[in-house]
Amino acid sequence: MVEFQMLMVLFLSSLHLYLLFIVFKFLHKAWWAPIWMQRFMGSQGIKGPPYKFLHGNTKEIHSLRKESGNKPMGLSHNTFPKLLPHFHLWTKLYGGNFLFWDGTRAQLFTTDLDLIKDVLYNKNGAYTKANSEGFLKKLLGEGLVIAEGDKWVKLRKLSNRAFHGESLKNMVPAMIASVETMLEKWKEYECEGKEVEVFEEFRVLTAEVISRTAFGSSYLEGKHIFDMLMEWGHILDRNLYKIGFPGISKIIRTSDDIKAEKLEKGLWDSVFELVKKREEKVAKGEMNDFGSDFLGFLVKANHEESGGSKVTAQELVDECKTFYGAGHETTRNLLAWTVLLLAIQDDWQEKARKEVLEIFGQQVPSLDGIARLKTMTMIINESLRLYPPANSLARKVRRKVQVGNLVLPTDIEFCIPILALHHDPNIWGPDVDLFNPERFSEGVAKATNNNTTAFLPFGLGPRTCVGLNFATTEAKITLSMILQRYSFTLSPAYVHSPTAAITTRPKHGVQVFLHRL
Repeated sequence: MVEFQMLMVLFLSSLHLYLLFIVFKFLHKAWWAPIWMQRFMGSQGIKGPPYKFLHGNTKEIHSLRKESGNKPMGLSHNTFPKLLPHFHLWTKLYGGNFLFWDGTRAQLFTTDLDLIKDVLYNKNGAYTKANSEGFLKKLLGEGLVIAEGDKWVKLRKLSNRAFHGESLKNMVPAMIASVETMLEKWKEYECEGKEVEVFEEFRVLTAEVISRTAFGSSYLEGKHIFDMLMEWGHILDRNLYKIGFPGISKIIRTSDDIKAEKLEKGLWDSVFELVKKREEKVAKGEMNDFGSDFLGFLVKANHEESGGSKVTAQELVDECKTFYGAGHETTRNLLAWTVLLLAIQDDWQEKARKEVLEIFGQQVPSLDGIARLKTMTMIINESLRLYPPANSLARKVRRKVQVGNLVLPTDIEFCIPILALHHDPNIWGPDVDLFNPERFSEGVAKATNNNTTAFLPFGLGPRTCVGLNFATTEAKITLSMILQRYSFTLSPAYVHSPTAAITTRPKHGVQVFLHRL
C-alpha cells in the first residue's frame, strides 16, 4: 500500500512537472519570445504594429483585407492598396522596414533592395524557405517549392531537365495544337457576336498544355486533378491568417480538415493512376522507357535502385501536385491580365500584332521567332510588373546573421513584398501605376535604374521559378496566335476587381469582344 502511494505521489509529481513544462513552453512561444523579439528589433530601429497575444496581427490583417475586398475599384492598376491593404497602411506608419506578426511568427517586411538581394541569392546559406503550415504544408508536401539542401538540388535538376533547353523546344508543337483547339472554339463567338470570358478560356487552355507537355495526357484526363487542386485553393484562401489554438487542431477537426484529407487521398490516387499507366506502357513494350516529359523523369527517378537521384513516392506525388497547379495557374493569370491591358490600350495591341505578323506572318510561331519578339517581351514584363503572379516571397533566418546595420536573430522570417516593389514610384517613376511597356525597351536593368532586384515576378537567385521559360513561352505563343486572327476590345460587362487568392487573379474574370481581322 505504501509503495502504491509512493508511486502515485511520484506519478502526480511527474505529471505536475510535465504540465508546468507545457505551460512554460506555451508561454515562451506565445508571449515571452514575441515580446523579446519586438524589443530586440525595436532597439535597432525596426518598429511595427504591436504583437497581440497568440494571434499577432492576423485579426487586423483579416479585417483590412475584408474591407478592401468589398470596396469597388475603378479601372486602375494601382493594386497595392487593394490587394495588400495592411502592408499599404503599415508602410505609411512605419516606413519600408517593419516587424509584424503572423500569429506568433515574427515577420520582417522589407523593401531594402540590398537586403532582399542578399536574402534571395543566399550566398552564405543563412536563409531557408519559410515554414509552410496547415493546409499549405499538406499541399506542397516534400516538393521542390519547400525542399532544402540535397533534396532541393535533386528535384531542381530533375525539373530543369524537364522544362528547359531541348525539352522546352519539344513542347512547342503541343502548345500550338492546344491554342489551335481553343481558337477553333472561338469561331462561334465571332459569328454570334458574343463576349468571351478569356480567364475561363485560358484555364482550360493552360490546363491542357501542362497535361500534354508534362504528363502525356489531356485536360479531360486530368480534369479531376485540376478540380481537386482548385478546391484545395478555396480551402487555403478561407483559412488564410486564421490562427488556431496550439494542439486543438489535432483534436477538433473542421469541415475543411476533413475535405483536405479526402483531397489529399484523391490526389495521391489520381497521380499514381497516371504513373501506373506509364509503367504499363513500358511493360507492354508500347514505350521504350518512361518518357522524356516531366512525369517520365519522375517515374524513372522513382525506379532508381539507389543513389541521391532517387525520388520517393511522396516526392513524386508532391511534385506532380505542384506542377499541375502552378504549371497552369501562373500562365492563365498572365494571359488574362495581358489581354485586359491590350484591350484597354489598343495602340500597344496594334504594335504587338505588327511585330507578330512581321516575324511569323500567318505561320505558326517557332521557338526561334519567339526569341525575337521584343515588343511582346516588353508587354509581358509590364503585365507581370503590374499584376505579378505572387504578391510576396518569404524566407527564414536559419542562424543569427548580420546584414548591413541589422542583426537578425534565428527564426525571424522575411516578407519580401513583390507587389509593393513593383508599384514603388521611387523605382519606376511617377507613371508607376500606368501600363507603359516602353519602360522595358532596354531591358529590366534600365527599367529599374539598375535595381533588378525590384522586378521579381518569378523570384530571384537560385530559387527563381523553374517554370519561368515554360510560362513565358506558352504566353507568347498564345498571344501571337490570337493577334494573328483577332483584335479585341473590353466588354462593358467587365468589373475590375483584382484579388489575391494564392495568385493575383481577376475576381470576376475578363470579358472581351473578338473582331476577326
